[in-house]
Amino acid sequence: MWNMQGFAERKVSQWTRLCEISIPQAVEGLLKASPDQCQAIPPEVLLFEKKLGEPVRVHNDDKIRRQKLQQQKADDNTAVYALAKTARKKISTEEAKTGETQDQEPASLELRVAFSKLVVQEIPVTTNREPSHIRKTKTSDLPPLEHIFAEGLYFTLADIVLLPCIHQFLVFSKNNNKKLFHLPLVSRWYHRVQEVPGVHSAAAKCNMQFLQFPDLLSFTDEQLRGFYTNPDDVKEEHEDNPFLGGPRPTMTKLMESGIEAKFSPHPCPRWTLDWNSLPAAVSPGEGKMSSDRALRKQQQLNNLVSIVTKLSKPGDVIVDFCSGGGHVGIVLAHMLPSCQVVLIENKELSLLRAKDRSDELGLRNIWFIQANMDYFKGTFNIGVALHACGVATDMVIEHCIKAHAAFVVCPCCYGFIQNTVKFTFPRSLQFKDVLSYKEHMILCRFADQTAVRLPPERRLIGKHCMGLVDLDRAWAAEGCNYSVQVMSMEPESCSPKNNMVVGVPV
Repeated sequence: MWNMQGFAERKVSQWTRLCEISIPQAVEGLLKASPDQCQAIPPEVLLFEKKLGEPVRVHNDDKIRRQKLQQQKADDNTAVYALAKTARKKISTEEAKTGETQDQEPASLELRVAFSKLVVQEIPVTTNREPSHIRKTKTSDLPPLEHIFAEGLYFTLADIVLLPCIHQFLVFSKNNNKKLFHLPLVSRWYHRVQEVPGVHSAAAKCNMQFLQFPDLLSFTDEQLRGFYTNPDDVKEEHEDNPFLGGPRPTMTKLMESGIEAKFSPHPCPRWTLDWNSLPAAVSPGEGKMSSDRALRKQQQLNNLVSIVTKLSKPGDVIVDFCSGGGHVGIVLAHMLPSCQVVLIENKELSLLRAKDRSDELGLRNIWFIQANMDYFKGTFNIGVALHACGVATDMVIEHCIKAHAAFVVCPCCYGFIQNTVKFTFPRSLQFKDVLSYKEHMILCRFADQTAVRLPPERRLIGKHCMGLVDLDRAWAAEGCNYSVQVMSMEPESCSPKNNMVVGVPV
């Protein structure tokens, strides 16, 4: 194990602290302790087990959960197995290069989605609309998604950091005859990570020989759920009790203090790109999404491109944060050839898709950086982000303020907003004087209640909560000498998350 003291001094989130600091330190302490001082299972590892038992929350999980419900109602296990086999076959191509083979076939929808992200050629996902009875099902009635990797469905840096730590813990437990029946989910995760292409060859280079626990892996999901109980003595740091009640008391409290959601008029509501005259590779559809969704994406891009076009000047550097497959950045690079456009995204597959589209268009003013946005230290003039989830929107705004750059952001996933070491909420002094953290979280949770299938009155309250959360963001930026406007994208039907926050340094 490595010395973590210097690393622990970095400012990190609670989840990052658990994965990159707490668990490594706990395992290191376990290996150094005398036999009579050893705990059966460190609390930090128990907390990881607890996390793996929680439902997965990912962007657009509503769509995946509806697919899962549709499969459950159809009870078509053969179709699920065939889809999973397709995903596994693609991965096996990569494994064959390193001599890695696996016998197990992933069968669940979660596994299919997870493994599809680990291949260069992403597996096509059907764009057929769900049946009406699936489409009308309340979000609260949809089946939860189960963890595949540490952070949910997708293999991330957290899995890479945790693997050697959990491996050392398991080796220690086996050598000391420690029982692991309280860790079925950790054991399953440990074997799941081994299925990722390249992991076996990397482990071999480090002289790490993986353990096998067939007795645990043979349990069914129902047996595992019955086997697993949340440890009472493990508590998350700064854990808050769940709050009860709706947003009206909080909204009334703000209104009594003279604070109400304010939406500025859109400066160019009817501006649109001539999508029919643009090269096919510029369009966000590209055959990978339904025509309805492609139209909504075009409408979203009309809004961002119209604002950026008004703000930009020749020679500007424009950064597309959380760029994904490059829907925003590619359009900007094509429409503003005198500007330089930088795409920042931490998922390699997404950047590869963006690079392919860029090459097809012959763009020479576009650059690609695979990294978390925290690592980007370059100077730029305008920062954009389309549907950056939760605190990611606040990170983008902070990056722009530090660079004294304008920003055009469309927030998303308000329910994912929470205090971190780096950010605390509310953000502005005006909101802090009125609301507590819990009261602000109530606004954030209800700001996500804007889905089309919800009743109109509920969507209206959700829109108002969105406006209040983004007003807090706007006032915080104005405290840093920015002029900020919160407006709605046009048409508002282009997205349930249709707020757009535009800030310009004064």
